[in-house]
Amino acid sequence: MKIFAYKPGHDGHVAMLEDGGLAFSIEAEKDSGPRYGPITPELLLHGLGLCGGVPDVLAVSGWMGSFRPTGDPIGAGYFGHDEENIIDRPHRFMGRDIRYFSSSHERSHIVGSYAMSPFPQRQPCYALVWEGVLGSFYRIDEDLQVTKLGTPVSGPGHKYGFLYGLADPSYPIDARKSRREDAGKLMAIAGYGQPSAETPQERALIERLIAWDAVTAPLRKADFTDTPFCNIGLETPEFRNLARRFQDAVFARFLDFAKAEMPDGLPLLVSGGCGLNCDWNSEWKGSGLFADVFVQPCTNDSGSAIGTAADAQFRLTGDAKIEWTAYAGEAFVHDEADLSGFEPVPMREAEIAERLADGAVLAWVQGRYEIGPRALGNRSLIAAPFTSEMHTRLNAIKKREGFRPIAPILLEDEMDRLFENHGPSPHMLYFQRVKTDAIKAVTHVDGSARAQTVTREQNPQIHALLTEFKRATGYGVLCNTSLNFSGKGFINRMSDLVRYARQTGLDGFVVGDMFYRRT
Repeated sequence: MKIFAYKPGHDGHVAMLEDGGLAFSIEAEKDSGPRYGPITPELLLHGLGLCGGVPDVLAVSGWMGSFRPTGDPIGAGYFGHDEENIIDRPHRFMGRDIRYFSSSHERSHIVGSYAMSPFPQRQPCYALVWEGVLGSFYRIDEDLQVTKLGTPVSGPGHKYGFLYGLADPSYPIDARKSRREDAGKLMAIAGYGQPSAETPQERALIERLIAWDAVTAPLRKADFTDTPFCNIGLETPEFRNLARRFQDAVFARFLDFAKAEMPDGLPLLVSGGCGLNCDWNSEWKGSGLFADVFVQPCTNDSGSAIGTAADAQFRLTGDAKIEWTAYAGEAFVHDEADLSGFEPVPMREAEIAERLADGAVLAWVQGRYEIGPRALGNRSLIAAPFTSEMHTRLNAIKKREGFRPIAPILLEDEMDRLFENHGPSPHMLYFQRVKTDAIKAVTHVDGSARAQTVTREQNPQIHALLTEFKRATGYGVLCNTSLNFSGKGFINRMSDLVRYARQTGLDGFVVGDMFYRRT
């Protein structure tokens, strides 16, 4: 059975399940598309062209034309967690009788995290969906019947990102919505916050934001000009302390609810864009409330089409579980490119490790790109992790603020030696405490890192490189940040890669088994 699904709205993408396995998931932002971009007609047609024939099911991940009360739903719409929010009917497509399926955006998160989790079908679970709009807990029983337990905070993602724009003088007072990238920046800023006594002004703003109904009354900066934190500046200690306190306050609301209402110790499935917050994920794992915690690499809306496809599979076959890999994107495109200034030679891991140890910054391209927003060793910028100067250089290449952290990628068996180990972290979704001062480029100001661990089975190419780098330097860890133009998704074709290497001054790039070294 082939189930082709697409997700409208931001983080648009297409995905296909074939006989219970994820055949592909292709996002609009990848291949240097605009970050968070919506699905385009070209992408939809491209995805259908990859199906190898007419699919058995065409699935639409529910969305809204707008969030006005009169806004028309797309498919099954945005809200709704149970089977009443499903459309399943016969459909005629390309001369064949197939099924049309749609379930809500809310269900796409719940079922997607269930389908991709390592827990067997019929294992009851708790689920948390926290994102721009939704902020609710659920219980999933052995028959995948979903019961909503409650909503500790509505719209946690919008509120979290809004705080960054509120303090940023460059963000216009009359802006109508928050910037999608601001939530990730606030997570970085929160690491600079210092423990201090809470001020009345902090408490008033935090309570006001948490209580705000962000669904029916979108947050606007113009409504908060009365707070002293409006346009206070991102570099001020007052704002950085507030960022840390707000992050803790949001999590505390959810944690208090879980302690009071979720006593069974079931595994927890985390989904929604707030699932990209490594600090919160680590807090859930360390809370002791759950038998286990699972966060998929496409926990934000870039996993919604997969969730809807899995929901269709469950509806039609009774099986909700899928086989998947994080490397289910598209293969690299070898289009025409002017390679002058770069000498192609066969790639040897030992030579790459030596150049990295000498201070080179290289692009590293292998296989199919990663699903979700984080580079996991197939579309990465890599460098030695030893100096703070390398951290500065990488952020300059990326055109990012200097306070943004750079993540480490490391051999899984290096975790105990270098970090406080809370288990494998194959998708860079948890934070670890750094135990050494030898890897300054990947150590955040608060002593944390957002590490990705690698085994030979998960990614043999980057594992081999890390092994050679450890042989050369004594450390099986590298800097790893996504390979992309500012404001764009992963680079995925040779012409873009060569242009990027020239613009940023990269020392070379690896594509498959070839090394293109700067001459």
